[in-house]
Amino acid sequence: MAGTTGYDYTTMTMPGDVTSQSRNCFRTIEAALKEAGFAMADIVRATYYVTDAADADAHFAVCGEVLGEIRPAATLLVVAGLYKPEMKIEIEVTAKRRAA
Repeated sequence: MAGTTGYDYTTMTMPGDVTSQSRNCFRTIEAALKEAGFAMADIVRATYYVTDAADADAHFAVCGEVLGEIRPAATLLVVAGLYKPEMKIEIEVTAKRRAA
């Protein structure tokens, strides 16, 4: 799944904190995966792009909440910026449908 940012698409707003943005990213990812016939448990790889290294711990706390026992291979990159200055995080995932 291509990079997903933290917009709340029900209100078309961007929260100011990385925790809320991370949760919104995962909500969007979960909805897109579901629409394609996948589940969050199918995520095998995740790449996280954050604009401030100080936000990493808050983001990883959300990962723990959302992913639980799902342990995808993951990379976190600290980048100079994203498309819009209010974007604090972007998440990209790869999913592989698990055998039934």
